[in-house]
Amino acid sequence: MGKNNKKTFERETNVSTKVSADKIKTKVHGGTFVYTGAISTAELSKSLNVPVSDIIKFLFMQGKMITINTILDDELIGLVCLQFGFDFEKKTIVAAENFEDLVIDDDPSKLKARPPVVTIMGHVDHGKTTLIDAIRNSNLVAGEVGGISQEIGAYQKEIKGQKITFIDTPGHEAFTAMRSRGASVTDIVVLVVAADDGVMPQTIEAIDHAKSAGVPIIVAINKIDKPGADPSRVKTELMAHEIVAEEYGGENIMVEISAKKKINIDGLLEAILLVSEMAELKANPDRYALGTVLEAKLDKNEGSKATLLIQNGTLKEGDYLVVGTSYGKARRMTNEFKKVLQVATPSTPVSVIGLSEVPEAGDHFMAFAEESEARAIALKRKQLKEAKEKNKTSAASLDDLFNMAKNGDVQKINIIIKADSTGSAEAVKSSLEKLNTDNIKINVIRATSGAITEGDILLASASHAIVYGFNVRPDAKTRAKAEEEKVEIRLHNIIYALIEEIQAAMKGMLKKELVEKVTGQAEIRKLFKVSKVGTIAGCMVTDGFIKSNSLVRIIRDGVVVFTGKLASLQREKDQVKEVKAGYECGMLVENFNDIKENDIIEGYEMVEGE
Repeated sequence: MGKNNKKTFERETNVSTKVSADKIKTKVHGGTFVYTGAISTAELSKSLNVPVSDIIKFLFMQGKMITINTILDDELIGLVCLQFGFDFEKKTIVAAENFEDLVIDDDPSKLKARPPVVTIMGHVDHGKTTLIDAIRNSNLVAGEVGGISQEIGAYQKEIKGQKITFIDTPGHEAFTAMRSRGASVTDIVVLVVAADDGVMPQTIEAIDHAKSAGVPIIVAINKIDKPGADPSRVKTELMAHEIVAEEYGGENIMVEISAKKKINIDGLLEAILLVSEMAELKANPDRYALGTVLEAKLDKNEGSKATLLIQNGTLKEGDYLVVGTSYGKARRMTNEFKKVLQVATPSTPVSVIGLSEVPEAGDHFMAFAEESEARAIALKRKQLKEAKEKNKTSAASLDDLFNMAKNGDVQKINIIIKADSTGSAEAVKSSLEKLNTDNIKINVIRATSGAITEGDILLASASHAIVYGFNVRPDAKTRAKAEEEKVEIRLHNIIYALIEEIQAAMKGMLKKELVEKVTGQAEIRKLFKVSKVGTIAGCMVTDGFIKSNSLVRIIRDGVVVFTGKLASLQREKDQVKEVKAGYECGMLVENFNDIKENDIIEGYEMVEGE
């Protein structure tokens, strides 16, 4: 059958990166009719070398009345092609400024194996940093010893003549933030789990992120030298999170190591090479380079400096680059040991200077032959980015779910659940997963206890998910992050109300109702107990404003402990209608005296939904 809407990129490989602005209207290649846009009956007749009368007659027999000048849609073009013995393919020319949308269709004979790109993740204190150091230090050859420090946050290790590229990541949030900008740079995740500690909260987070990225997971069971080490317990605990060792019939390689004593580090590296070999990672070195920014900074001596990961092609010193919305010339390239490189091949991380401005981590880059072309494309990208930011839409929303149901689309909606207890989180997850229909699948990518964090927002943004809070609240900083990332947070304190809301959306019956709007938050700094009145909270309004008679909730460590109404709002003994951020005030909560210092009083009101 025909292959519709395949994106392509018209340019000569390794000769010129000049992007043709001229659209290939139509052509026949190898028995396939290739076209890029609307064409008339006459144009189709000429391209296929089929009499126009035969086409008109055939479509008439199909109940379609057309003339020689009729503009044919994709369905009619496909019918005609199949009738007269042609396959068909519609191509969309990717504009030069959208090179990250490029679907590379290299000649298979030019593809060569490339090193795998690996990220190491795991719970704090489980030995991630020690493992990185063990691998990095074992990489130092005779000419590089003597305390030469790493220049960039990425490095390569060679074992048995094969290279592995490692990327340092400061945390899961950085990993997710990069993916949220569309930068899929990691081929394999190594999950570090301490043999004496087992699966911990950040271990589970790392698993969530790796699964969301869709990459293979190798488990490094670390600290096997310590008393109390129990690798089999770790393997059993991981099974609860669908990470199953090969010996138990699963797909995950698990390697027992000691990073501190450098036990079996080579075994881990060999496992990485094995997974890499199975993935058949390849790239074409004979083209201009493209890839992703790993990190960037403004160096006081060298100006804009970026660490680039070459994902395809070869970057040469002197190539012109478009990096995000900046451009420049690769004046100098260095590796992790500050060694100057003339060329950088696929999967190689390099530090480059010569850019017009500092790009962002996660930005894409591409090399071009001419400076004028690079400058023009960078300017266009900058204009497009500014326009996009002005019209930025939600990562996902309940309205999306409603529209899916209304249109009958088969879709998956991702949801993150945060609740006041593990039991509540599992109960909500279980209830939601029972709502799956033929058209819509509810995919809970995380269900844990605790307050809604910025990490949840970043994961939601990267995974196009809705965040549901059950008896928990985001703080002002997290709420601001959600607004920035356009992530929808839905908050409930009754499970059946949460379920009914999603059910209504899935059935296409979501109605505009009263919705909650948070006005502000205040932190309790001091308590004053007054006989016959109650406990007055001495507060500092930290965000937004608090109104008298406002609906409020008391939040303790991210969990809602009381919902009610303000009985009194005072400033310097005077009753006031409103107190804004940055000012102190006294509050009395109606029918609730069990307040504590550091509790958060959140004010909100109910307004009509948009």
